[in-house]
Amino acid sequence: MQEERLLEFKKSVNNKFNVYNSLFLNLPYQNIENVGMLIPLLLHQCQKGLQSGKNPQDILKGFFQNFASLDTERAQIDFMFRIIQYVERQVVLFDSVEDAAFPKMHEHSLSLSIKDYFELVDKHKSWDKVSEKLSNFSARIVLTAHPTQFYTPAVLDIIDELRALILEDRIDDIDITLQQLGLTSLINAKKPTPLDEAKNIIYTLRNVYYNAVGSLYAYIKENIKNDRFENHNIIKLGFWPGGDRDGNPFVTAEITKDVADELRVNLMKCYYNDLKKLQQKLTFKELQEHIGQLRNNLYVAMFDTRKQVGYVDIIEPLRSIRTLLVEKYHSLYLKDLDHFIDKVKIFKTHFATLDIRQDHSAHTKVVEAVLIKHKIVEKSLDELTNAKLRDILLTEDLKLSAKDYDDPIIKDTIRNIAQLKGIQLKNGEEGCNRYIISNSEDIFSVLFVYGLFRWCGWEEDNITFDIVPLFETMKGMATSEDTMQALFKIPKYRKHLERRENKHTIMLGFSDGTKDGGYVKANWSIFKTKENLSKVCKKNGIKAIFFDGRGGPPARGGGKTHRFYAAQTKDIANHEIQLTIQGQTITSTYGTKEQFMHNSEQLLTAGLSNNIFGKENVISKDSRKLIEELSELSFEKYDALKHHEKFMPYLENMSTLKYYSNANIGSRPGKRGNKKKLELSDLRAISFVGSWSQLKQNVPGYFGIGTAIQALKDKGKLRDLKKLYNEVPLFKALMLNSMMSLSKCYFELTSYMKENEEYGEFWNILYEEYLLSKKMLLLISGSKILMEDEPISRESIKIRENIVLPLLVIQQNALQKIGQNSEYLELYEKIVTRSLYGNINASRNSA
Repeated sequence: MQEERLLEFKKSVNNKFNVYNSLFLNLPYQNIENVGMLIPLLLHQCQKGLQSGKNPQDILKGFFQNFASLDTERAQIDFMFRIIQYVERQVVLFDSVEDAAFPKMHEHSLSLSIKDYFELVDKHKSWDKVSEKLSNFSARIVLTAHPTQFYTPAVLDIIDELRALILEDRIDDIDITLQQLGLTSLINAKKPTPLDEAKNIIYTLRNVYYNAVGSLYAYIKENIKNDRFENHNIIKLGFWPGGDRDGNPFVTAEITKDVADELRVNLMKCYYNDLKKLQQKLTFKELQEHIGQLRNNLYVAMFDTRKQVGYVDIIEPLRSIRTLLVEKYHSLYLKDLDHFIDKVKIFKTHFATLDIRQDHSAHTKVVEAVLIKHKIVEKSLDELTNAKLRDILLTEDLKLSAKDYDDPIIKDTIRNIAQLKGIQLKNGEEGCNRYIISNSEDIFSVLFVYGLFRWCGWEEDNITFDIVPLFETMKGMATSEDTMQALFKIPKYRKHLERRENKHTIMLGFSDGTKDGGYVKANWSIFKTKENLSKVCKKNGIKAIFFDGRGGPPARGGGKTHRFYAAQTKDIANHEIQLTIQGQTITSTYGTKEQFMHNSEQLLTAGLSNNIFGKENVISKDSRKLIEELSELSFEKYDALKHHEKFMPYLENMSTLKYYSNANIGSRPGKRGNKKKLELSDLRAISFVGSWSQLKQNVPGYFGIGTAIQALKDKGKLRDLKKLYNEVPLFKALMLNSMMSLSKCYFELTSYMKENEEYGEFWNILYEEYLLSKKMLLLISGSKILMEDEPISRESIKIRENIVLPLLVIQQNALQKIGQNSEYLELYEKIVTRSLYGNINASRNSA
């Protein structure tokens, strides 16, 4: 099967890319003659030079002298910009080729689709059990605006067009479209606003997910062997752009309202188009008035955000149409109508649930200002005991008005909470009903928000919002069980939970956990935290819903998502799967209808497979002890690195870290706060992980694992580790993700740094742990090469890394020139910033 897949990959991806790439590299319109023809030559020189230990500066110097005939530094800089532009577009071409091949590659896939899953159910005669589970189960995919995806709608359209043309091998049209790609800017002319980010992702909602979710639901409904099946929540969509204001001062109450309107208006456009197609089939006299009136209502709602068309206003006419169709017109086209009705029941009037997110520190600031204003404290919350502060938040009757405060965060927080009722009125309660608190570490993270809702005009018995703590630091996770138990003991909060159907959503963050605790410790801590929180919720009669902050790469909690969920134990609440989809993962993993359906199926089957076929993931006491030991040993190594005096200076001076904020990628600043001295806690996980990725060192994805395994091997525990790898799915999933991070490392790119007087020793620490981690992971897995059992992913990574290698060498050269205070300092800084784009897109998950 693997050989078949590799053969198909070679035919449908590798060969096609080579053909279309040669076409692309011959495009005639660049200022420097034959620049496209020189790219393969530059790649060869980069590969040969880096393998022999050459410095990126020397590689480029030799290339300019021997092959490009560029004598002046200014001409060389212009050439490097051209190379960057070409490479960016090569990545787009490869994305298009790989996406076009997805359906064929999927035919040879080893993963479990819904179809495969249903066949297994048939075999095990488990339909009753599965039908009941599917009727209550749900997967929520939450789209975020984190700044690692920045193809504009124009470029996304070109990718769509290329994908379609490649499927039919229409070479002349591909040639024209590649010319269009060459002349179309791939990057934003200015930083996108949060509304721009939202619109970019809504483009995907409208053009991909609307039909993909509908088709997936229809397939399940037709094949589940239960005529009464009706679970329109089986796939739900969530949305963070415009609601996530954590560290983003540009997300305001006005932006939140505008994004809610955009979601609703675009959904009305989808409904209108579907109804228009249906009307061409439902040409029967008695249906025309109902269809015409609904069309008119939807048409107005498409363009006028003040026009409110409620869920009932859409579903009731459709029910009337359905009744008439059955009674008078022989149920003609009933399947088409039912498919549309199901989509309306899935998306209602919200399309995707807009989540609100803010950091706990912002709420602390607001509550303190409010209590000072109302003369309850003089200067600080520290004047109150915890018990007194809790009573104030639960019982004090205050009325807040944004105009009474000067601070922008305080004004916006009050204004936003007050307006959320209006959003629910237009988009329905599901349109916006979750408030997430970053950096939650105690009960006040939740109670501050509960109190602010009360004070901003919400009646206590009608707070139609879930208040969701996000435990993302090691401290937050360690105290989370006590925090939740303390909340459950508060009668007023318990009443609130009763009104929320005795469910509690709890978010666990991977990005900051990994940055804080290292890869293994963060992931193992999250796993144990889930078990503990499941227990405390069950004990209190609360249904725990876990919401996972999963980024693109393993270092931000990503990696193979279905593998992660399939590895959960029976001790972890499994009522729903909820996860964030970040950055370019939106387009790379869920970017086409086929990809969306495939990966959504993977989520569902991973979540459903536990307990259905009599197989349960159990981690024995001895295995837990071993993982714990490994976790602590790897943390010690990572923690020592984190506290190394060169750790932050190395990132600041030898990586692309400071350039993330210069790139017009996302609207959010690259770090929290405005401290002069950069601290690790202030760093966004995205720029932190991304900077290691650009260096091709990927430290957060594996650092410490090699040392930990070596230490346990020295204690005679190698056999136990091999057994752990083969028998415990969670451990295997973590190790495989680390192997993916290691496979994207290329220390040869930065080997010149070992000669650096200031950072040479630090570079060697990183390199030695990379070598050790690779050696140890191959040892315990029994593999000869990294990603041995994932040849398609391995081949894809190899091609992508080759595409961007010239760009990486150009980036390193520019960083060196900046360190040498070149007279063209500004241009070299621009080169570093520009080279971020192609590298990030090529990685597809940034590490």
